[in-house]
Amino acid sequence: MGFNTVGVVGAGQMGQGITQLVATRGFHVVLYDIDPHALEGAQEQITGGLNKAVKKGILTEWVREKTLKNLKITSKFEDLGYCDLVIEAVPEKEEMKLEVFEGLEEICPESTLFASNTSSLPITRLAACTDRKKQFIGLHFMNPVPIMELVEVVRGWHTSDETFDQIQEFVKKLGKTLIVSKDYPGFIVNRVLMPMINEAIFALTEGIGSPEDIDKAMTLGGGHPMGPFALADMIGLDVCLDIMEIMHSEFGESKYRPAPLLRKYVEADMLGKKTGQGFYHYDDPDTPKSLK
Repeated sequence: MGFNTVGVVGAGQMGQGITQLVATRGFHVVLYDIDPHALEGAQEQITGGLNKAVKKGILTEWVREKTLKNLKITSKFEDLGYCDLVIEAVPEKEEMKLEVFEGLEEICPESTLFASNTSSLPITRLAACTDRKKQFIGLHFMNPVPIMELVEVVRGWHTSDETFDQIQEFVKKLGKTLIVSKDYPGFIVNRVLMPMINEAIFALTEGIGSPEDIDKAMTLGGGHPMGPFALADMIGLDVCLDIMEIMHSEFGESKYRPAPLLRKYVEADMLGKKTGQGFYHYDDPDTPKSLK
């Protein structure tokens, strides 16, 4: 069975990106959020992203118009009830995700597949709040979703082969490359990436180098396309902290302990690009400047 209509829960940065990507690939998409202001912002961001893609020659005018027609933005939860696949993209808080899936369980037909865009929480545990454990899977997109090539797929203990096959075909239709991770906290990408970012913050705390020099060390010396501080600012420091806290709690190992400085930045609401200030200051979102 293919998917005709895909639901996305959460109109934040990831939900916006997933919605834009899926809609441009010809699927009907229902984007839900409880906050009307978040939906207004999502509409602007998605439209702006499509306009940029047209200017760059990535999309045609016809595809942009068709994409906007394929998109329904709603604050009515019941509108997700006719979707063939629903992708949850709310913040990395387990209680929020469980509440979403418990609600979806009540309104979606038995044939609907559930997917979580969680970047670190166990899929098996999230699926346990539903009666469709075989039709539950992790579908972790990278940020920014329309640009990044990779999608990380995580099978829960009960995820069926049929569900995996359907999701694999879906990812191919999105034009993305798929990797499969076992259901361990952080999966593949963040299991490796987040400790690196966290260690960079410890190095900054100890005065080993500035954010600029540590970033240059990893881009020019390590061959990374982006340094850990610039990347953390793009991801969102609150998201980085959530992931490190989950891995520290799940594994119980000190190597996953969040850097205290990371926690301080989050407490100060200096979350990176989305607040205009993180380890760098963003007068222009595309031009980071060091915080002095």
